[in-house]
Amino acid sequence: MFSILRKEINSFLNSLIAYIVIGVFLVVTGLYMWFFPQSNVLDYGYADLQPLFSIAPWVFLFLIPAITMRSFAEERKAGTIELLLTRPLTDLQIILGKYFACLLLVIFALLPTLIYYVSVYFLGDPEGNIDSAGVAGSYIGLVFLAAVFTSIGIFASSISKDQIISFIVAVLLCFIVYTGFDMLASIDVWGKLSYFISYLGIQFHYETISKGLIDSRDVLYFVSVSALMILATKLVLESRKW
Repeated sequence: MFSILRKEINSFLNSLIAYIVIGVFLVVTGLYMWFFPQSNVLDYGYADLQPLFSIAPWVFLFLIPAITMRSFAEERKAGTIELLLTRPLTDLQIILGKYFACLLLVIFALLPTLIYYVSVYFLGDPEGNIDSAGVAGSYIGLVFLAAVFTSIGIFASSISKDQIISFIVAVLLCFIVYTGFDMLASIDVWGKLSYFISYLGIQFHYETISKGLIDSRDVLYFVSVSALMILATKLVLESRKW
């Protein structure tokens, strides 16, 4: 698994993908955080990073599929997928190697945003007037969110050899899982089932963690969805033996 992880990380760093992803993420979140009049923290009046944590999931919705779309689709298109699968590694090890490489790249993109926290910390009146626990919880929520989106992207990449199709499928699935359940629950026909439907979506659990409340049920949800998508990817790869 670690050999695949190193290979994928080196592949990212030797191409423009990593730098474009990190650059786009920082530019979009930076503009939303500091410049756009409807969201910038300087006019917001509160010492928190809510603008960052509001826009980041929507940026992830497109950037993570852009990272993962090449994982298996490129191997299929280049005809190297069979060579990869004949290495002395299990299918699961190959999947996890690619999965963690993509996830690490997303985490690398998040790290520079800690500068935002330091800036708001010192800009607060009085200095340090910021809910650090809430910020930490929101960052943890973003990492869990990235983990789920990455697992969905890896799955989408495994079902097609066309990277554009993989990207579109990943964006669609991420959108459905993130906000689709909330939109469905908002329809006034479900009654008491509305809460349960909303509970199935990522947004419900992400918003809970973003408040600084690390509930084991939310953690279990994110881990379960990620594991389910990884197992689905494994089934797709194993279908070659059927």
